[in-house]
Amino acid sequence: MTQLALDAEALYGQLRRQVAALTQDSGGLPVGLVGIWSGGAWLAERLQTDLALSGPSGTLSITLHRDDYAERGLSATAGTTRLPFEVDGRHIILVDDVLYTGRTIRAALNELFDFGRPARVSLAVLVDRGGRELPIDAQCAAARLELPAAQRLSLSRDEQGRFTFALEGR
Repeated sequence: MTQLALDAEALYGQLRRQVAALTQDSGGLPVGLVGIWSGGAWLAERLQTDLALSGPSGTLSITLHRDDYAERGLSATAGTTRLPFEVDGRHIILVDDVLYTGRTIRAALNELFDFGRPARVSLAVLVDRGGRELPIDAQCAAARLELPAAQRLSLSRDEQGRFTFALEGR
């Protein structure tokens, strides 16, 4: 694993400001922050606290909605879906660490709609790395960069909750 020259903590600060603006522009709708397991869940949890939003954030496990489920199966570390609020009529801000092909977001939307019908869904990501296979775009992205398909950007969190990135080869 190679450390990447991206400062994940600085990018988190940018994302926090963008998500704060997005929550202010909710059109009077109640806002629910929902992170995709695992990096997105870490981000959503910290954003919920740092922005002093009411109630806890939610978490989505997309395992059963993945289009490669037959190959990957169930993972013991896949987390569980936890939505501690009503989804119906809410502005959901879906949070993930890295946006690449869009397939993870498609699976997350399928899981989310299993729980209700939000009034609006916005996507906030720490890094948009391009390479989309589906017509999905983030309303908030702290960084936009291009990486070769053979490389994977991975978010980690230490014991103090600080974020770092690693660049891995496939």
